[in-house]
Amino acid sequence: MTGLCSVIETHFLIETHAMDIKRLLTNFSSKILTQFVVVIALVITLMAFNFDSIYPFYAENQLTNTGLIINGAIVALFLIGIVSILIHLLRYRREEAHIATFINNVEVLSPDYLDGVPVDSIIAQRQGTMRTIHSANGEINHSALAAMLNADEATQFGLIRFINNILILTGVFGTIVSLSIALIGASDLIDSADASLGGMGLVIHGMSTALSTTITAIVSYGIFGYFYTRLGDAQTHCLSGIEQLTLL
Repeated sequence: MTGLCSVIETHFLIETHAMDIKRLLTNFSSKILTQFVVVIALVITLMAFNFDSIYPFYAENQLTNTGLIINGAIVALFLIGIVSILIHLLRYRREEAHIATFINNVEVLSPDYLDGVPVDSIIAQRQGTMRTIHSANGEINHSALAAMLNADEATQFGLIRFINNILILTGVFGTIVSLSIALIGASDLIDSADASLGGMGLVIHGMSTALSTTITAIVSYGIFGYFYTRLGDAQTHCLSGIEQLTLL
């Protein structure tokens, strides 16, 4: 009788902690995805309302294609990074749903805790690893499991980290190239009075391009950096739930 009470008490404690984990994880990534949609929609709306001011600044009266090429490269990097962040946020939302399903199976005393949980999910792989170690009568080293999972997840963000590091530098590169064009125009002004008109045009074009590439890079980096940070929060939140379940 005492043993039965002990088993019931243990299961109650596990179920209570598991429910706390489920509440902690519920909709965390979904909230970030909502912020993602709102910010992107806001940026597109602002660009649409200010199109008449933005278009001349970036596209009209350009003596060379330098500004279009560099700004296009910055926007392309930004979009690639944003899409990658979106894909990972959706993946962590699925992982949170898998953890919730796992916890529901614990709550209803399901004979198979992985019922309805994909075999390639993080929680399924963690339980499989623990079962393998247990069947071999090995010692489950929680710290080693956590370190391996964190290392594996860190490799998923290689492209995103690269874009986050280089995005602001593209603006600096655009500024340097544009100032070089302006210096060429200034050189023409000094060398020949007949070329003064073309030289002045190059100076103005170079300064304008330098400003446009800097603005594009700063705005892109600000938005990208925020969601890169939020992606890290989603990853930490999800892996924290995995580790807490492992302890249980």
